[in-house]
Amino acid sequence: MSSTTAINDTTFTAEVLESQQPVLVDFWAPWCGPCRMVGPIVDDIAADYQDQVKVVKFNVDESSDVASRYGIRSIPTLIVFKEGQPVETLVGASPKATLVESLDKHL
Repeated sequence: MSSTTAINDTTFTAEVLESQQPVLVDFWAPWCGPCRMVGPIVDDIAADYQDQVKVVKFNVDESSDVASRYGIRSIPTLIVFKEGQPVETLVGASPKATLVESLDKHL
């Protein structure tokens, strides 16, 4: 069972900005090869950190307002939000160790 939640422009504020715990947002699209490579890693992180971090996936093809607001020009882009603010951004396919390191410093 995946611990990730699909979100969009409508649900972004409630799921990310108003979250009481840190949130990892995966900005992706189905046609993006590197996104498909990172997807299973993001799912693993969601399972590993299920009690500490909320992990959500944002399809930029289906909703673009939030992606534009945060300057998403390349995907995959992963942003760690804490207390409603972006605190870390990773662009491109990153190994799990890099994502874990980025998350750990914000916990």
